Amino acid sequence: MMQNFVHLHVHSNYSFCRGANTIEQICAAAKEKGMTHIALTDTNGLYGLVWFLETAKRFGLTPLIGAHLKTDHNHCVLLAKNLKGYKFLCKAITNIHIADHPSLFHILAQRKKDVVVLTDDLDILSRFVSKNNLENIFAEIIPYRNREDVLQFARKHRIPPVAGNAVYFVEEKDWKIHRLLLTIDLNTSLQRVPLDELAEKEAFLKSREEMVRAFPDCPEAIINTQKIATECTFILDFYNFIFASVTGQHGETAASLLKKEVEKGLEWRYGTVNDKLRKRMNYEMSIIEAKKFAPYFLVVADVVRKAPRTCGRGSAAASLVSYALGITHVDPIKYDLFFERFLNPGRVDPPDIDVDFPWDERDDILDYIFHKYGKDCTAMISNHNSFKARSAVREIAKVYGIPDAEIGNITKKMSSYWQPDNLWNLTKTHPIYKRTDFPKPWEEIFSLAEKIRGFPRHLSVHCGGVVIAPDGLDNYVPTQEAKKILNPTGIIRDGSSGLPHDVNDNNHIRVVQWEKDQSEEMGLIKMDILGNRSLAVIRDALRAIEINYGVKIDYAKWNPLQDMETINLLARGDTIGVFYVESPAMRLLQKKTGKGDFEHLVIHSSIIRPAANVFISEYIRRLKGGTYTPLHPLLEEKLGETFGIMVYQEDVSKVVMALADFTSAEADDLRKILSKKHKQKQIQNYKKKFYVGAGKNHIAEDIIDKIWEMILSFSGYSFCKPHSASYAMVSFKSAYLRAHYPAEFMAAVISNQGGYYSAFAYISETRRMGIKVLLPDINKSEKHYAGKELQIRVGFMQLKGLAARALDAVLKERKANGRFKSFDDFISRVNIDPADVKIFIKSGCFDSLEKNESRSDLLWKLQWVHAEKRLRKKTQNLNLFEQSLPAHNLLPKTVPYDMTTILKHEVETLGFLISRHPLTLYNDRIQKIRYVKAKNIPDFVNKRIRTIGWFITGKTVGTKYNQLMEFISFEDTTAIYETTFFPKAYSRFVSFLSRSRPYVLEGTVHSHYGATTLTVDTVSFL
Repeated sequence: MMQNFVHLHVHSNYSFCRGANTIEQICAAAKEKGMTHIALTDTNGLYGLVWFLETAKRFGLTPLIGAHLKTDHNHCVLLAKNLKGYKFLCKAITNIHIADHPSLFHILAQRKKDVVVLTDDLDILSRFVSKNNLENIFAEIIPYRNREDVLQFARKHRIPPVAGNAVYFVEEKDWKIHRLLLTIDLNTSLQRVPLDELAEKEAFLKSREEMVRAFPDCPEAIINTQKIATECTFILDFYNFIFASVTGQHGETAASLLKKEVEKGLEWRYGTVNDKLRKRMNYEMSIIEAKKFAPYFLVVADVVRKAPRTCGRGSAAASLVSYALGITHVDPIKYDLFFERFLNPGRVDPPDIDVDFPWDERDDILDYIFHKYGKDCTAMISNHNSFKARSAVREIAKVYGIPDAEIGNITKKMSSYWQPDNLWNLTKTHPIYKRTDFPKPWEEIFSLAEKIRGFPRHLSVHCGGVVIAPDGLDNYVPTQEAKKILNPTGIIRDGSSGLPHDVNDNNHIRVVQWEKDQSEEMGLIKMDILGNRSLAVIRDALRAIEINYGVKIDYAKWNPLQDMETINLLARGDTIGVFYVESPAMRLLQKKTGKGDFEHLVIHSSIIRPAANVFISEYIRRLKGGTYTPLHPLLEEKLGETFGIMVYQEDVSKVVMALADFTSAEADDLRKILSKKHKQKQIQNYKKKFYVGAGKNHIAEDIIDKIWEMILSFSGYSFCKPHSASYAMVSFKSAYLRAHYPAEFMAAVISNQGGYYSAFAYISETRRMGIKVLLPDINKSEKHYAGKELQIRVGFMQLKGLAARALDAVLKERKANGRFKSFDDFISRVNIDPADVKIFIKSGCFDSLEKNESRSDLLWKLQWVHAEKRLRKKTQNLNLFEQSLPAHNLLPKTVPYDMTTILKHEVETLGFLISRHPLTLYNDRIQKIRYVKAKNIPDFVNKRIRTIGWFITGKTVGTKYNQLMEFISFEDTTAIYETTFFPKAYSRFVSFLSRSRPYVLEGTVHSHYGATTLTVDTVSFL
């Protein structure tokens, strides 16, 4: 009989830039070769472990858990026999990443009987022999790598041999991919890649027969692979959710502590606690206690109390407990939010609570968490950054030695979100490449990019996920230090939480080696501590309102939902700068519906997802009174408020339960996997179940098709109703500020450097709102933009190239000793680099102070003063010094700069024209053209017109026929307007559209429920 063999040393593409194949490809190949077990042993990591366990199960393979441990000098494979061995493996990997100079031998010396060590490292083997510590140590015999030396050593010292092949690729031909990835990682060329770093071409997933043939003289090496596989077979299960433990000072349980906090919170929120509230509280608490989630709520509540302005969101906003604790701010009773979307008795995975903080306060909150729970017990979730289409092409082209300019010419035309089926075909069909040549070896580069697209490349830090374990995270998952540093300067902006910064000596943070989905699968409960720029906008605007007018608005108690000016503003879609309602698509939706109330805003915040366009149109039609026949009576019953159209994530669960008899757990699982990138095969299984279940309930197949299409529109990102309600509350508060305090609001929007649009676009919108924009001034500008009444002053933050030290020095001196009286006064009081003074001058900061001197005079004077200082340092004799330079008042007058030069300096120092719209520079040409002003476009519905446009933003999409088209926002000085470039126009004009010049656009005006757009068919330069 053929002896059995198990591969115990296998690398996937989670051995970053080393493994040439995916876990899926490895498991498929192992199954095809008739194998029953397989190990995954990526280098210094369990990055792909959860996907490996799932994939192996799907292919009917028994997964073995291990890793290839490697330090500067030594290496081995470590396999876990059981849960204790797994924990040792996690700690060993963590040690290698965290320790300054990790010693693999010292790490392995701490092992117990719960792990197996395989190595061909003679140094490691020799040291174990010298210590007489050979339990569970095997000599790994690799046919193509110092085989005889290792085998001879093993026999001499009676170390059991084990056959291995150190697999880095599935097939021998994949060696080229391995070499390519290694070359990219080392930032070298194919000709210069170090040979000692390359795997041998023999390092592929050989069949059992091939491995047996390689060991005719050592059959026990083959037998030992099966023995080890049997010993290392176990089910990885932590048997509980993982989070911090919380108890009271006198041993009080977390559940009793939580109940007290919730009862207090209900009185704070409602005043009087009636029977309905108490019943809901008791119901939620019963589930929270049964699931042992009380510590989680207490920790999140404690964190939220550290900041006065937050937005708790996600499904947690359906919880009355969350609302009572101040974690969320939308009343779940009033708005009928479904608690079971967050927690229910059948839910088997852990929930998470997402909380937004002002973006510049978030790191303070993270500091607090790491400080309180300790760096060994606390970490952030990681992201596995992968090769996207553009990065794959760029990196491979570099390896091939293509010049940077040529690479840039190709890759800059690739949008980062493009995911076509065939990259090379894209270059042949996409109109943006119409005039681009692709000499050799570009076809080969694109072909290789296709092979590595989606491969993980390195770790980064998740935007907010934090996990805590009571007994150290490396009992569950390896951790490693992230490159991110919290608060590297230690500077806290005014109004932030003011939390301590002494987390550890260097403020580095740790990340777990898993991404969000893997962490959740394994039971790690995460908090999402997220940064939100709009919360900072609201904070800064409220502070300005209090300073300017003495009006203090309490964020926690502030409820503007009945304010008619705000409702009308939202209904008009007049919402640039308003959180989540400012994108072109959202503004058009608001205009089409004409609804600005909170309830409709909640619907619109959720239905706007990309895959739902066809359903948005139908929703608007029905909202406007259009008649319709429900696809099924149960849809009308379950989805009455949205006219039988699925809008929220929980609608998916409601529909499949009602129409196809899904259990609540199955329905919730379908809802979850629709958004997860590793679950596509499970979606197909659920599709079959839905069709069978709906068919049994006598639903026609064409109706089932339409309902399933609606369900699939939730693929990718989508929202639950509690999340939309939480976002809509922030949107409403943001819109209120725009409606009532426009200058303060827009100043805060620009200062926080976020939102959908550029600073240029926000400045243009500010002017259209009737607000005067003032250039920076040395005595009147602050660091950030400042608004009052109908004026906004540009902040020093806008000055390009200005050193932070110079900015701080000016503000500090002005605060300490008052305004500057003259340029000379400024020079004498502020000691900064002349290059920074030059920026102040060229941007006009001294114009109001030195009305009798031109900017050219001030620059000349600056040169003189600088020369004077240099000469003073060199010259000890005062008389000689005074003779060397002319008297200050004898400096020659210069010719003032002309307007063209002044405007060039404005663009140079501020980044774009602020004193005027750039279209005003083209007035002579514009006056010769007959065109329609943007504000008047609605008067020309169904007519062909000509407009002037400055490019603001654009979004490329694919049609159902896989053709490309684009929605582009343009503006003139009167308004912003939306245009559509259908495939024919897109193909003609996309290659020369840019943001740096104006265009003449021609096309037909269309109106859809009062929202007008221009369908463009001709574009020319102005």
